[in-house]
Amino acid sequence: MAKKFPLNPPHPERICWGCDLYCPATSLACGNGADRTMHPVETFGEDWYRFGDLGFTPEPGARNVELIPLVPVTE
Repeated sequence: MAKKFPLNPPHPERICWGCDLYCPATSLACGNGADRTMHPVETFGEDWYRFGDLGFTPEPGARNVELIPLVPVTE
C-alpha cells in the first residue's frame, strides 16, 4: 500500500519519520525510544527530494509523494 509522505511538512520536528506509524516525537511506539528519525527536510533542506535518484519526481506544486515499498509488506 502506498503511503503519502509530505515533501515539506510544517513542523517535521514533532513527528518520528522512521516508519509508517508517524508517531509523535514524545511517544515512540516502534523503536527502543532512543531518538526519533528526522525528516529529510531537516537534514538536507527544502529541496531534499532533488538530490540523487530517489525514484520519484513530484508534480509541480505537489505537497506529498506516494511512497511504494520496494519489497512486499507482510502484516
